[in-house]
Amino acid sequence: MTTEFFKYQGAGNDFIMIDDRNLTFTAKQEQIASLCDRRFGIGADGLILLRNDPGYDFRMVYFNADGAEGSMCGNGGRCAVRFARDLGMVGDFTRFIAVDGEHTAELNDQVVRLGMSDVNGIETLEDHYFTNTGSPHYVAFVTSVDETDVVGIGKAVRYGPVYGPEGGTNVNFAQVIEKDYLKVRTYERGVEDETLACGTGVTACALVAAECFGWEGPVAVRVPGGMLSVEFIRGTEPGNFRDIYLTGPAEFVFSGAV
Repeated sequence: MTTEFFKYQGAGNDFIMIDDRNLTFTAKQEQIASLCDRRFGIGADGLILLRNDPGYDFRMVYFNADGAEGSMCGNGGRCAVRFARDLGMVGDFTRFIAVDGEHTAELNDQVVRLGMSDVNGIETLEDHYFTNTGSPHYVAFVTSVDETDVVGIGKAVRYGPVYGPEGGTNVNFAQVIEKDYLKVRTYERGVEDETLACGTGVTACALVAAECFGWEGPVAVRVPGGMLSVEFIRGTEPGNFRDIYLTGPAEFVFSGAV
């Protein structure tokens, strides 16, 4: 069977998008991993299906590059919104459902502003912070992200004795450039490598910085693939945030059939 696909990217975080409203996509984990392979497949950080869902504009189903169904992907969500509009499914505002619940988004020709899940706590640990922004995230502040061994340290943390037994975690390294401005690099589980951007990771870093330094945002975040921005409102309890929005570019790259 031939399947039409569309490639999108958000700040260098790239995804294979498939319109699966007719529920014909039946690929198994190893086949999805093959499609995401950068040497023998299409190449992507993940694969996303758009499906119908009663009460919502669409359902987003996300698979990591290893072919396993994943937790929420922020940049993937922004690309899914752009894809949905390109398909004529939505206008400049949408409400959709993903694995972590309901999301809303606004979009124009340049950027997508995606509503993220509320955050209900940030753990302060000996040399890092931990929070969940739809996906689990380890956040460590470093002097220079450019000089940090993102893959080496990231892999050790992701599979280490603390987080490994619980399914692992994404690992972020954040450098404070100035007030409300971070530089971030991320090791993503499921991709098992550094990615050019991680939406939920950028959100986690921005919220941790806001909690630590008293920032009110929006927080600008430079990642290897470009610029993203995170807005938020503080909750009544420490480490709690609501009305969180991740904003950045989401662009069509190419389409094909496989």
